[in-house]
Amino acid sequence: MKRQIPIARPVLGSEEEEAVRKVLQSGMLVQAQKVKSFEGAFADYIGVEHAVAVTNGTIALDLALKALNLSPRDEVIVPAFSFVATANCVLFQGAKPVFADIDVNEKITARARAIIPVHMFGQPARMDPLKEIAHDHKLFLIEDAAQSHGAEYNGHKTGSLGDIGCFSFYATKNMTTGEGGMITTNNRELAQKVRLLRDHGQTEKYHHTILGYNYRMTELSAAIGLVQLKKLDELNETRIKNATMLNAGIANLHGLTPPYVDESSRHVFYQYVVRVEDDYPLERDQLADHLKEMGIGTAVHYPMPIYKQPAYRELGYDKTSCPVTEESCRRVLSLPVHPSVSEKEIQYIIAKLRAHSFA
Repeated sequence: MKRQIPIARPVLGSEEEEAVRKVLQSGMLVQAQKVKSFEGAFADYIGVEHAVAVTNGTIALDLALKALNLSPRDEVIVPAFSFVATANCVLFQGAKPVFADIDVNEKITARARAIIPVHMFGQPARMDPLKEIAHDHKLFLIEDAAQSHGAEYNGHKTGSLGDIGCFSFYATKNMTTGEGGMITTNNRELAQKVRLLRDHGQTEKYHHTILGYNYRMTELSAAIGLVQLKKLDELNETRIKNATMLNAGIANLHGLTPPYVDESSRHVFYQYVVRVEDDYPLERDQLADHLKEMGIGTAVHYPMPIYKQPAYRELGYDKTSCPVTEESCRRVLSLPVHPSVSEKEIQYIIAKLRAHSFA
Protein backbone atom coordinates (compact mmCIF):
# COMPACT_ATOMS: atom_id res chain seq x y z
CA MET A 1 0.00 0.00 0.00
CA LYS A 2 1.41 3.41 -0.99
CA ARG A 3 2.49 5.69 1.85
CA GLN A 4 0.00 8.54 2.45
CA ILE A 5 1.07 11.72 4.25
CA PRO A 6 -1.80 14.23 4.36
CA ILE A 7 -1.19 17.97 4.32
CA ALA A 8 -3.13 18.32 7.59
CA ARG A 9 -4.54 16.07 10.30
CA PRO A 10 -6.23 17.09 13.59
CA VAL A 11 -4.63 15.61 16.71
CA LEU A 12 -7.54 14.39 18.82
CA GLY A 13 -7.65 11.61 21.37
CA SER A 14 -9.36 10.09 24.38
CA GLU A 15 -9.17 13.29 26.46
CA GLU A 16 -11.21 15.20 23.91
CA GLU A 17 -13.67 12.30 23.66
CA GLU A 18 -14.11 12.24 27.43
CA ALA A 19 -14.59 16.02 27.58
CA VAL A 20 -17.34 15.83 24.94
CA ARG A 21 -19.00 12.90 26.68
CA LYS A 22 -19.23 14.86 29.94
CA VAL A 23 -20.86 17.80 28.17
CA LEU A 24 -23.42 15.53 26.52
CA GLN A 25 -24.23 13.99 29.88
CA SER A 26 -24.64 17.42 31.47
CA GLY A 27 -27.40 18.50 29.10
CA MET A 28 -25.88 22.00 28.88
CA LEU A 29 -24.84 22.34 25.26
CA VAL A 30 -24.54 26.05 24.40
CA GLN A 31 -22.48 28.86 25.98
CA ALA A 32 -22.46 27.82 29.60
CA GLN A 33 -19.65 27.10 32.07
CA LYS A 34 -17.31 25.36 29.60
CA VAL A 35 -17.35 28.38 27.29
CA LYS A 36 -16.67 30.69 30.21
CA SER A 37 -13.78 28.50 31.38
CA PHE A 38 -12.34 28.32 27.87
CA GLU A 39 -12.50 32.09 27.51
CA GLY A 40 -10.67 32.56 30.81
CA ALA A 41 -8.01 29.98 30.03
CA PHE A 42 -7.41 31.36 26.54
CA ALA A 43 -7.16 34.95 27.80
CA ASP A 44 -4.57 33.85 30.38
CA TYR A 45 -2.60 31.96 27.73
CA ILE A 46 -2.53 34.87 25.27
CA GLY A 47 -1.87 37.40 28.03
CA VAL A 48 -4.93 39.63 27.66
CA GLU A 49 -7.74 40.77 29.92
CA HIS A 50 -10.64 39.57 27.78
CA ALA A 51 -11.42 36.67 25.45
CA VAL A 52 -14.81 36.18 23.78
CA ALA A 53 -15.66 32.81 22.22
CA VAL A 54 -17.65 32.77 18.98
CA THR A 55 -18.76 30.36 16.28
CA ASN A 56 -15.72 30.54 14.01
CA GLY A 57 -12.76 32.68 12.98
CA THR A 58 -14.59 34.54 10.22
CA ILE A 59 -17.22 35.63 12.72
CA ALA A 60 -14.45 36.74 15.09
CA LEU A 61 -13.21 39.12 12.39
CA ASP A 62 -16.74 40.20 11.51
CA LEU A 63 -17.62 41.07 15.11
CA ALA A 64 -14.30 42.81 15.71
CA LEU A 65 -15.07 45.11 12.77
CA LYS A 66 -18.72 45.52 13.77
CA ALA A 67 -17.54 46.72 17.19
CA LEU A 68 -15.75 49.61 15.43
CA ASN A 69 -18.99 50.94 13.88
CA LEU A 70 -17.55 51.32 10.39
CA SER A 71 -19.44 53.31 7.78
CA PRO A 72 -19.72 52.54 4.03
CA ARG A 73 -17.15 55.25 3.25
CA ASP A 74 -14.53 53.76 5.57
CA GLU A 75 -11.48 51.85 4.36
CA VAL A 76 -9.64 48.97 6.00
CA ILE A 77 -6.16 48.00 4.82
CA VAL A 78 -5.73 44.26 4.35
CA PRO A 79 -3.06 42.03 2.78
CA ALA A 80 -3.71 40.81 -0.74
CA PHE A 81 -2.06 37.51 0.19
CA SER A 82 -4.42 35.84 2.68
CA PHE A 83 -7.52 33.71 2.95
CA VAL A 84 -10.49 35.56 1.47
CA ALA A 85 -12.26 35.94 4.86
CA THR A 86 -9.77 38.63 5.89
CA ALA A 87 -11.17 40.96 3.23
CA ASN A 88 -14.72 39.60 3.14
CA CYS A 89 -15.29 40.72 6.71
CA VAL A 90 -14.63 44.30 5.64
CA LEU A 91 -17.26 43.97 2.92
CA PHE A 92 -19.70 42.58 5.49
CA GLN A 93 -19.65 46.06 7.10
CA GLY A 94 -20.29 47.81 3.80
CA ALA A 95 -16.77 49.24 4.05
CA LYS A 96 -13.96 49.00 1.49
CA PRO A 97 -10.98 46.64 1.74
CA VAL A 98 -7.80 48.28 0.44
CA PHE A 99 -5.21 45.70 -0.61
CA ALA A 100 -1.59 46.18 0.41
CA ASP A 101 1.44 44.32 -0.85
CA ILE A 102 4.37 45.44 1.31
CA ASP A 103 4.04 49.18 1.97
CA VAL A 104 1.04 49.95 4.18
CA ASN A 105 1.76 53.67 4.40
CA GLU A 106 1.10 54.26 0.71
CA LYS A 107 -2.41 52.81 1.10
CA ILE A 108 -3.54 55.14 3.88
CA THR A 109 -6.08 57.81 2.96
CA ALA A 110 -8.32 60.10 5.00
CA ARG A 111 -10.96 57.35 4.92
CA ALA A 112 -8.78 54.66 6.52
CA ARG A 113 -10.06 53.37 9.85
CA ALA A 114 -8.15 50.14 10.51
CA ILE A 115 -5.35 47.80 9.47
CA ILE A 116 -5.68 44.02 9.56
CA PRO A 117 -2.25 42.33 9.58
CA VAL A 118 -2.33 38.55 9.16
CA HIS A 119 0.11 36.35 11.07
CA MET A 120 0.57 34.17 8.01
CA PHE A 121 1.31 30.44 8.30
CA GLY A 122 2.26 30.83 11.99
CA GLN A 123 4.80 33.64 11.48
CA PRO A 124 3.86 36.85 13.33
CA ALA A 125 3.63 40.00 11.27
CA ARG A 126 6.15 42.70 12.15
CA MET A 127 3.90 44.47 14.57
CA ASP A 128 6.10 47.31 15.89
CA PRO A 129 6.16 49.25 12.58
CA LEU A 130 2.45 48.59 12.12
CA LYS A 131 1.70 49.83 15.63
CA GLU A 132 3.59 53.04 14.86
CA ILE A 133 1.65 53.54 11.64
CA ALA A 134 -1.66 52.84 13.39
CA HIS A 135 -0.77 55.27 16.19
CA ASP A 136 0.35 58.02 13.82
CA HIS A 137 -2.82 57.80 11.71
CA LYS A 138 -5.23 56.97 14.58
CA LEU A 139 -6.16 53.60 13.09
CA PHE A 140 -7.38 50.46 14.82
CA LEU A 141 -5.06 47.47 14.58
CA ILE A 142 -6.90 44.16 14.25
CA GLU A 143 -4.78 41.01 14.31
CA ASP A 144 -5.92 38.17 12.09
CA ALA A 145 -4.35 35.47 14.27
CA ALA A 146 -6.28 32.58 12.72
CA GLN A 147 -3.02 30.79 11.85
CA SER A 148 -0.82 31.72 14.81
CA HIS A 149 -1.95 30.10 18.06
CA GLY A 150 0.99 30.37 20.45
CA ALA A 151 3.21 32.35 18.08
CA GLU A 152 5.19 35.20 19.63
CA TYR A 153 6.58 38.55 18.53
CA ASN A 154 9.26 40.06 20.78
CA GLY A 155 8.11 37.76 23.58
CA HIS A 156 4.40 38.61 23.32
CA LYS A 157 1.81 36.23 21.93
CA THR A 158 -0.14 37.09 18.84
CA GLY A 159 -3.62 38.24 19.77
CA SER A 160 -2.18 40.56 22.44
CA LEU A 161 -0.33 42.97 20.15
CA GLY A 162 -3.09 45.06 18.56
CA ASP A 163 -6.37 46.58 19.69
CA ILE A 164 -8.14 43.29 19.11
CA GLY A 165 -7.15 39.78 17.98
CA CYS A 166 -9.14 37.18 16.09
CA PHE A 167 -8.50 33.42 16.20
CA SER A 168 -9.93 30.43 14.34
CA PHE A 169 -10.21 26.92 15.76
CA TYR A 170 -10.96 25.23 12.46
CA ALA A 171 -10.02 21.54 12.19
CA THR A 172 -6.60 22.10 10.57
CA LYS A 173 -5.37 24.82 12.95
CA ASN A 174 -2.62 24.39 15.54
CA MET A 175 -5.44 23.77 18.01
CA THR A 176 -9.03 22.99 17.12
CA THR A 177 -12.56 22.91 18.45
CA GLY A 178 -13.88 21.56 15.13
CA GLU A 179 -15.28 24.98 14.29
CA GLY A 180 -14.88 27.93 16.60
CA GLY A 181 -13.30 31.32 17.07
CA MET A 182 -12.05 33.68 19.75
CA ILE A 183 -11.72 37.45 20.06
CA THR A 184 -9.00 38.75 22.38
CA THR A 185 -8.46 42.28 23.67
CA ASN A 186 -7.36 44.42 26.60
CA ASN A 187 -10.04 46.96 25.74
CA ARG A 188 -12.98 46.46 28.11
CA GLU A 189 -15.38 48.49 25.95
CA LEU A 190 -14.62 46.45 22.82
CA ALA A 191 -14.97 43.21 24.78
CA GLN A 192 -18.39 44.24 26.11
CA LYS A 193 -19.50 45.24 22.61
CA VAL A 194 -18.56 41.91 20.99
CA ARG A 195 -20.17 39.97 23.85
CA LEU A 196 -23.42 41.78 23.12
CA LEU A 197 -23.09 41.33 19.38
CA ARG A 198 -22.54 37.56 19.58
CA ASP A 199 -25.70 36.93 21.67
CA HIS A 200 -28.61 38.87 20.17
CA GLY A 201 -27.53 42.14 21.82
CA GLN A 202 -28.70 40.89 25.22
CA THR A 203 -27.51 42.52 28.45
CA GLU A 204 -29.74 40.04 30.26
CA LYS A 205 -32.19 37.40 29.06
CA TYR A 206 -34.79 38.91 26.70
CA HIS A 207 -33.41 42.44 27.20
CA HIS A 208 -31.88 43.47 23.87
CA THR A 209 -30.03 46.79 23.89
CA ILE A 210 -28.44 46.63 20.42
CA LEU A 211 -28.92 44.68 17.21
CA GLY A 212 -27.06 41.43 17.78
CA TYR A 213 -26.52 38.02 16.23
CA ASN A 214 -26.50 34.36 17.22
CA TYR A 215 -22.74 33.76 17.03
CA ARG A 216 -22.29 31.75 20.22
CA MET A 217 -19.84 28.91 20.78
CA THR A 218 -21.19 25.53 21.90
CA GLU A 219 -20.18 23.80 25.13
CA LEU A 220 -18.99 20.87 23.03
CA SER A 221 -16.55 23.09 21.16
CA ALA A 222 -15.33 24.74 24.34
CA ALA A 223 -14.77 21.38 26.02
CA ILE A 224 -12.55 20.28 23.13
CA GLY A 225 -10.82 23.65 23.18
CA LEU A 226 -9.89 23.39 26.86
CA VAL A 227 -8.16 20.07 26.22
CA GLN A 228 -6.48 21.28 23.04
CA LEU A 229 -5.20 24.44 24.76
CA LYS A 230 -3.36 22.34 27.32
CA LYS A 231 -1.64 20.48 24.48
CA LEU A 232 -0.94 23.52 22.30
CA ASP A 233 2.64 24.24 23.33
CA GLU A 234 3.62 20.59 22.91
CA LEU A 235 1.91 20.39 19.52
CA ASN A 236 3.64 23.59 18.42
CA GLU A 237 7.03 22.26 19.50
CA THR A 238 6.46 19.21 17.30
CA ARG A 239 5.60 21.47 14.36
CA ILE A 240 8.77 23.49 14.99
CA LYS A 241 10.85 20.29 15.20
CA ASN A 242 9.39 19.01 11.94
CA ALA A 243 10.02 22.37 10.27
CA THR A 244 13.61 22.39 11.52
CA MET A 245 14.19 18.95 9.96
CA LEU A 246 12.67 20.09 6.68
CA ASN A 247 14.81 23.24 6.71
CA ALA A 248 17.95 21.17 7.21
CA GLY A 249 16.95 18.73 4.48
CA ILE A 250 16.36 21.33 1.77
CA ALA A 251 18.85 23.98 2.90
CA ASN A 252 21.23 23.32 -0.01
CA LEU A 253 18.71 22.45 -2.69
CA HIS A 254 18.79 24.73 -5.71
CA GLY A 255 15.40 26.21 -6.50
CA LEU A 256 13.62 25.62 -3.18
CA THR A 257 13.47 28.48 -0.68
CA PRO A 258 12.50 27.41 2.86
CA PRO A 259 10.23 29.56 5.06
CA TYR A 260 11.75 32.73 6.46
CA VAL A 261 11.75 32.95 10.26
CA ASP A 262 12.07 36.43 11.75
CA GLU A 263 14.59 36.46 14.60
CA SER A 264 12.18 38.47 16.76
CA SER A 265 9.45 35.85 16.38
CA ARG A 266 8.42 32.39 17.43
CA HIS A 267 7.06 30.81 14.25
CA VAL A 268 4.60 27.97 15.02
CA PHE A 269 4.30 26.62 11.47
CA TYR A 270 0.59 26.32 10.86
CA GLN A 271 1.88 25.60 7.38
CA TYR A 272 5.39 24.87 6.12
CA VAL A 273 5.52 26.86 2.88
CA VAL A 274 8.40 26.76 0.40
CA ARG A 275 8.93 28.88 -2.70
CA VAL A 276 9.57 26.92 -5.89
CA GLU A 277 12.01 29.10 -7.83
CA ASP A 278 12.82 29.12 -11.55
CA ASP A 279 15.98 27.06 -11.13
CA TYR A 280 14.17 24.09 -9.59
CA PRO A 281 13.78 21.39 -12.30
CA LEU A 282 9.99 21.22 -11.85
CA GLU A 283 7.46 24.03 -11.87
CA ARG A 284 5.40 24.43 -8.70
CA ASP A 285 2.33 22.57 -9.97
CA GLN A 286 4.48 19.82 -11.49
CA LEU A 287 6.20 19.33 -8.14
CA ALA A 288 2.84 19.15 -6.38
CA ASP A 289 1.66 16.50 -8.86
CA HIS A 290 4.87 14.50 -8.40
CA LEU A 291 4.59 14.56 -4.61
CA LYS A 292 0.95 13.51 -4.83
CA GLU A 293 2.03 10.47 -6.86
CA MET A 294 4.49 9.68 -4.07
CA GLY A 295 1.71 9.85 -1.46
CA ILE A 296 2.70 13.26 -0.09
CA GLY A 297 -0.09 15.75 0.37
CA THR A 298 0.53 19.37 -0.60
CA ALA A 299 -1.53 22.54 -0.94
CA VAL A 300 -1.21 26.01 -2.41
CA HIS A 301 -1.88 28.73 0.17
CA TYR A 302 -2.94 30.81 -1.78
CA PRO A 303 -3.29 30.37 -5.56
CA MET A 304 -4.31 33.95 -6.34
CA PRO A 305 -4.48 37.38 -4.67
CA ILE A 306 -7.83 38.08 -3.06
CA TYR A 307 -8.47 40.91 -5.51
CA LYS A 308 -8.28 38.47 -8.42
CA GLN A 309 -11.07 36.29 -7.06
CA PRO A 310 -14.15 36.50 -9.32
CA ALA A 311 -16.25 38.09 -6.59
CA TYR A 312 -13.72 40.90 -6.20
CA ARG A 313 -13.28 41.45 -9.92
CA GLU A 314 -17.04 42.05 -10.08
CA LEU A 315 -16.61 44.71 -7.40
CA GLY A 316 -14.12 46.61 -9.56
CA TYR A 317 -10.82 45.36 -8.14
CA ASP A 318 -9.64 44.02 -11.51
CA LYS A 319 -7.10 46.86 -11.91
CA THR A 320 -5.49 46.32 -8.49
CA SER A 321 -1.84 45.28 -8.64
CA CYS A 322 0.30 43.81 -5.85
CA PRO A 323 3.31 42.32 -7.68
CA VAL A 324 4.97 40.70 -4.66
CA THR A 325 1.72 38.91 -3.83
CA GLU A 326 1.25 37.77 -7.41
CA GLU A 327 4.78 36.38 -7.52
CA SER A 328 4.23 34.55 -4.22
CA CYS A 329 0.96 33.05 -5.41
CA ARG A 330 2.82 31.62 -8.40
CA ARG A 331 5.55 29.98 -6.33
CA VAL A 332 4.30 28.91 -2.87
CA LEU A 333 3.75 25.26 -1.97
CA SER A 334 2.77 23.92 1.46
CA LEU A 335 4.30 20.66 2.69
CA PRO A 336 3.18 18.46 5.62
CA VAL A 337 4.50 19.73 8.96
CA HIS A 338 1.68 18.87 11.37
CA PRO A 339 2.35 16.93 14.60
CA SER A 340 1.19 13.60 13.13
CA VAL A 341 4.05 13.57 10.60
CA SER A 342 6.80 11.24 11.84
CA GLU A 343 10.54 11.83 11.50
CA LYS A 344 10.69 8.95 9.03
CA GLU A 345 8.00 10.64 6.93
CA ILE A 346 9.86 13.96 7.06
CA GLN A 347 12.96 12.23 5.69
CA TYR A 348 10.82 10.61 2.98
CA ILE A 349 9.51 14.04 1.94
CA ILE A 350 13.04 15.41 1.83
CA ALA A 351 14.22 12.49 -0.28
CA LYS A 352 11.47 13.07 -2.86
CA LEU A 353 12.32 16.79 -3.03
CA ARG A 354 16.02 16.05 -3.44
CA ALA A 355 15.35 13.52 -6.22
CA HIS A 356 14.73 16.37 -8.66
CA SER A 357 17.31 18.79 -7.36
CA PHE A 358 20.74 19.49 -8.82
CA ALA A 359 22.22 19.85 -5.33
